[in-house]
This record gives sequence, C-alpha cells and structure tokens, in this order.
Amino acid sequence: MRGRTHGVLAWFGMMLTGATTAPAAEAQVRGIPVYNSGIPTGIAVYGDIGFPNVDAGKGRALALSGRAGFGPLGATAILSSFNPDGAGDSQLSVGGTLNFKIFGGPLIPLSVTLQGGIGYSKPDVGFLPDGDVNEFRFPLGVGLALTIPNPALAIKPWIAPRVDIVRLAGSGLSETESNFGLGGGIELNLLSGLGVHAAYDRVFMDGGDPSVFGFGAHYSFRVPGL
Repeated sequence: MRGRTHGVLAWFGMMLTGATTAPAAEAQVRGIPVYNSGIPTGIAVYGDIGFPNVDAGKGRALALSGRAGFGPLGATAILSSFNPDGAGDSQLSVGGTLNFKIFGGPLIPLSVTLQGGIGYSKPDVGFLPDGDVNEFRFPLGVGLALTIPNPALAIKPWIAPRVDIVRLAGSGLSETESNFGLGGGIELNLLSGLGVHAAYDRVFMDGGDPSVFGFGAHYSFRVPGL
C-alpha cells in the first residue's frame, strides 16, 4: 500500500512539474533565444544576454556560444546561466545544434537552413520525491535569412519557425510536450568580423506564451578552407 501511495505521489509530482516547468520551455537553453540565422563563415564566438517574460520565468540569462561553418554544414555549442525571478541559484544549461544549408550561396543573398538541436538542464523544481529532474529540449526547424550587403556593414534579418519539444524525466517517470515556436532577429556585421545581434523568441502554448528577448555581440574568425 505504501509503495502504491508513493507511486501516486510521484506521478502527481511529475504532473505538477510539467505544469510548472513547461511554460519556461521558451528556447533550447534557458533564457536565451534559439538562433537559426544561417551557416557562419569560419568560426564565430557569440556572447548573449536574455530577458525572458513572466511565462518564461522572468529574470536574466547569460550565454556564451561557439559556431563553426564547414561549407553547407554548421555546428553550434552553447553554455548559459539563467537566474529566474524568485530563485536563489542560477540554472546552468548546455546545448548544441547541427545545421544544414539547403538553399543559398556566396552570390545568393537568401539562405534556407535546416536546424536540429538539443539542450540539457536540471531545473530546480522540488516536486518529485527526490527532486532529481532532467530536462531535455529539442528545437527542430528551418531558418530563412537575407544578407543585405553594404560597403562596410552587412545587415542580415532572419526568421525561423520550429517545433519545440521538451522532455522531463525523473524518478522513473517522464513527460514529453511539443509546441510551435518562432524566432526572428537581425545581425549587423562589419568587415573586420565584429558584429552585434538581437533576437526575439516565442513558444505558443495553452495558458501563456513564454518568450524571450536577447541581444549580444560576436566576432567571426576567417579560416582558410572553411
């Protein structure tokens, strides 16, 4: 009887966990928009700050990411620290993406890029009996970017719809939810490799749409042969 009661409490705890953490599933890593602005040329380092809305946990997030392009293929690795309102400790997230350009080239300003990614974090939810919850996020989408060249400054607006999948697992239980997500932004790039960027990301859910606005700076290193 005690084992059955423990199982019921664990199941109920997971349901509460899904109810409280799913609205924060606004991005691949917590508090930072999902960027899908195309394949970089060479290697780039990005620094970001994100400001989620109330449905996404409010607070502030900081992130550092590296991007690399290999012809039509691209890869990204990201580390973020999210400090939501009302929480004492920051929550770390790690993630990565693989990208494949299906349209576009050096002389074609429009690019279309497929993206698949994964993000991982351990949210501090506290509802399960042992409090040990693993959260996985899988953004799957397509990005459309337009590079507008100028003598000294390249302007690149982009938009990227996606399927946003979140999986919570802990104490032998799991829950998976998928929603429609949409991100968009702009990059301003100098010939020196220095640039700035900004993006807005939103996930459309029942009962509130978590969103986040982020901006930052980046630097691209030209690598011969890439």
